[in-house]
Amino acid sequence: MPDNFFFKRKGPFKLNELFNDINKTNDIFTDIKTLDKASSNEITFFDSSIYKSLANKTKSKVCITTDKLKHSLPKTCKPIIVKNVLNDVARVLNIFYEKADVDYPDQSLTVPDKSNYLHVKFGNNVFIGKNVNLGDKTYIGSNTIIEQGVQIGKNCTIGSHVFIKNSIIGDNVVIQSGCKIGLKGFGFIPAKEKNIKFPHIGKVIIKNNVEIASSCTLDRGSIDDTIIGENTYLDNQVHVAHNVKIGKNCMIAGQVGLAGSSIIGDDCSIGGQAGISGHLRIGNNVKIGGGSGVVNNVPNNTVVMGYPAVPLKEFLKNKKRKKN
Repeated sequence: MPDNFFFKRKGPFKLNELFNDINKTNDIFTDIKTLDKASSNEITFFDSSIYKSLANKTKSKVCITTDKLKHSLPKTCKPIIVKNVLNDVARVLNIFYEKADVDYPDQSLTVPDKSNYLHVKFGNNVFIGKNVNLGDKTYIGSNTIIEQGVQIGKNCTIGSHVFIKNSIIGDNVVIQSGCKIGLKGFGFIPAKEKNIKFPHIGKVIIKNNVEIASSCTLDRGSIDDTIIGENTYLDNQVHVAHNVKIGKNCMIAGQVGLAGSSIIGDDCSIGGQAGISGHLRIGNNVKIGGGSGVVNNVPNNTVVMGYPAVPLKEFLKNKKRKKN
């Protein structure tokens, strides 16, 4: 199965077809991917020093970056210097993937032919797109829409009024009513005249034994994927933004918000209404108190609380000091 089967890709393209000011070359490129995923015939991008370690090891031969960051790339990778990396990434993505900047409705949706799903139970008014796979002993609730290409494993329970697209879901997964899985994330590049929409070509991957409670939203990845690890539980109204990766055995309480590209380790607990800023690394066995605002990386085996979130002992000292 190809890496990306939800979006039709054009190309390959020569480099000077993608960047007008580049001299002609015989090299052709088939896609654009993140620093760690790109192969030699795929373009990558580097827009923040926090990804320096990945830039050092990229296998791509061409990287969209800035003059300040180019020195972190290996000698085998040609930097293409631009003023705004994400602007050019969005432009190149739109060349490779013409219809990834807007979530167009799936024109292939039909009432499922139950003869194709002998061991699946359906509620009323369910619509399924083409090439959807549903595992045995899976139940799909009423008024649910599953768009083309979605893969759902065995023994899953999908509630009513659920919308799923661009997603691969494992076995024994519970998705309660009202969830929205795999839609485009909040990807915009601010501009004076008109904001630039950032295409989202990634997926949502939900691994085995996950439970997602009612009215959660899981955005698909922009270029990478959004991933929920095994045996992780999300409470009601949790928002998981694009490219977020949550480890296994995590417990995330209601109304938590996880901003784009943050990584949550294994065995973590996050209290209700906590917020995690984007591009952070939360270690394994971390506990985050309810209502906290996490704006910095958190190391393994740490308990944090407050806004901005600090280690629990420090939070309690500060609270006591304020009382006095």
